[in-house]
Amino acid sequence: MQTTLSERCLWLQTSAESPGHYPALANQEEAEVCVVGGGITGLSTALHLAEKGIKAILLEAGDIPTGGSGRNVGLVNAGLWIPPDDIVAALGEEKGERVNAILGGAPAKVFDLIERHDIACDATRTGTLHLGHNTKGCQELARRHAQLQNRGAPVTLLEGEACERITGTARIHTALLDKRAGTINPCAYTRGLARATATLGATLYCQSPVTGIERQKDRWRVLTQNGSVTANKVVMATNAYTEDDWNQVRQHFFTGHYYQLASAPLTGEAADAILPEKQGAWDTRTVLSSIRRDKAGRLLLGSLGKGEGKPLVYLNRWADTIKNYYFPKLGNIQWEYTWTGKIAFTPDHTLRIFEPAPGILSATGYNGRGITTGTVVGQGFAHYIANEDDSLLPLPLSQPTPIKARPLWSCAYESGFSLYHAGQCLRVLI
Repeated sequence: MQTTLSERCLWLQTSAESPGHYPALANQEEAEVCVVGGGITGLSTALHLAEKGIKAILLEAGDIPTGGSGRNVGLVNAGLWIPPDDIVAALGEEKGERVNAILGGAPAKVFDLIERHDIACDATRTGTLHLGHNTKGCQELARRHAQLQNRGAPVTLLEGEACERITGTARIHTALLDKRAGTINPCAYTRGLARATATLGATLYCQSPVTGIERQKDRWRVLTQNGSVTANKVVMATNAYTEDDWNQVRQHFFTGHYYQLASAPLTGEAADAILPEKQGAWDTRTVLSSIRRDKAGRLLLGSLGKGEGKPLVYLNRWADTIKNYYFPKLGNIQWEYTWTGKIAFTPDHTLRIFEPAPGILSATGYNGRGITTGTVVGQGFAHYIANEDDSLLPLPLSQPTPIKARPLWSCAYESGFSLYHAGQCLRVLI
């Protein structure tokens, strides 16, 4: 059967929010704050600054969105990747519980922005599902469930028939439903944030990559090829797409990737049984697989690793293997879209929020939780700039130690992901 798969991002193709028109910077400007990066973190920062009446100029190297803000799975998740007790163990009780509380409430912040600014991003608020794929995975979900319940989170551990009904597969025997969470089209959400930010009075420039930053007395001058912005404060919101050596954000994460495939729209009884309440889901595999549906009924599968550069037939085979394992009644389907985004990883799987120089704020290391983390970090940055108070940030501003051997971390992760996926295609790890 001839494949219809091509390298295109589904979210960009199906966004109900238009790209908008934001010119390139072509002159010398001044602002109270210059935000570098037009993803969710940067836009949330600029939006919340504009709400406070603080003049902000945002510079984006490409279009909105270019990076991971428009290419992720679209899960509006609560918390970090690791369980809350592990966060406390890594950061200490005070900081750990601060992260748990602020990021636990982050989905509500996202949905509030969507509602207030009428962002057309196909938002669902039916929760997310963490799927136990084997006995060890089910035990891990029980541990997470207990920890989250101890903190008052609205989570439910589903087993047996209830689990099969909500997931649509007999392969999963336990699923952790987090009712705080949901799904969106992330490209549409990001474009909607840009529209709202511009409407509130912030100035957005696209196709304006920053080439450097220089100190001018007590202010900062942010340089582009054809212009500059002089500002009191600068927010570096480049995260996983930080590429320039002068940008210190680059020292505090190592790059990972996440690829996805999307099918043609599916109909019929077998398709309707898959995630009938439209939760987004991911499993407890060593190298996880994500599963969700979009508004048109497409099945989306994804996993950690780089899809770019791999043969389309290989990606097609991987998606068929996962689909046949979880949803054998679905039969043959056509995969139409595949795309890859970048993730900023840290060795301890926790984020970093820091001030590399006086007046410059930075954040990175979202470890795959960019929608919610970026939204609340942006709000926290705006609050800090306005009030000199970092209490709305998930972590206090710090001076973290740069990550050593970042290329080796990236290589090790990508090699492990590729070997695992090869094992899945050969049905060794299914």
